[in-house]
Amino acid sequence: MIAKAIGISGPSGSGKTTLIQKLLPIFTGLGLRVGTVKQARSDFDVDQPGKDSWRHRDAGAVKVLVSSSRRWVLMSELDGDPEPDIESHMEHFADCDLVVVEGFKRARIPTIEVWRAAVGRPILHPADPGIIAIATDQKIYAPLPVFDLDAPTTLASFIVGRLGLGRAAVHGRYAAIEAADVQSGTARA
Repeated sequence: MIAKAIGISGPSGSGKTTLIQKLLPIFTGLGLRVGTVKQARSDFDVDQPGKDSWRHRDAGAVKVLVSSSRRWVLMSELDGDPEPDIESHMEHFADCDLVVVEGFKRARIPTIEVWRAAVGRPILHPADPGIIAIATDQKIYAPLPVFDLDAPTTLASFIVGRLGLGRAAVHGRYAAIEAADVQSGTARA
């Protein structure tokens, strides 16, 4: 099973990561297993020079898996190959109910646009047909739902309903998730 995905898109400085930080505890409070994908600039690195995994990559390894009793991470060098699309990355999230994707503006997934007038960039909607709602700190009028950035529970309720997570698989069980559950951050199993 591939998890359902919701995109969070907008220009740098608009508050995408902050919004995701607010949404994640609401979703996990409902019992959903949530993964995230973050598209980063091309030269990012999660490893530190001098660490064993960095030394392995520096010596030429194209894949380095680091594992412990608490977590594991797989780093893959593309070696000139193109960046994988979001569908390829989604294969890594079979154990999740929901994947929140930051970036990948051209992905074919329903997307929430984060827009702030103060950033000085134009709104992406309606040029992007994948945008299903806008989260903003301004009072705007649009032909689709508009949510206050400071009211993440309302947006979470919209996402749960829009993606059909109202009867979401929760660790092999099903939980009926209602709008009231989103407000309180609890799910009934």
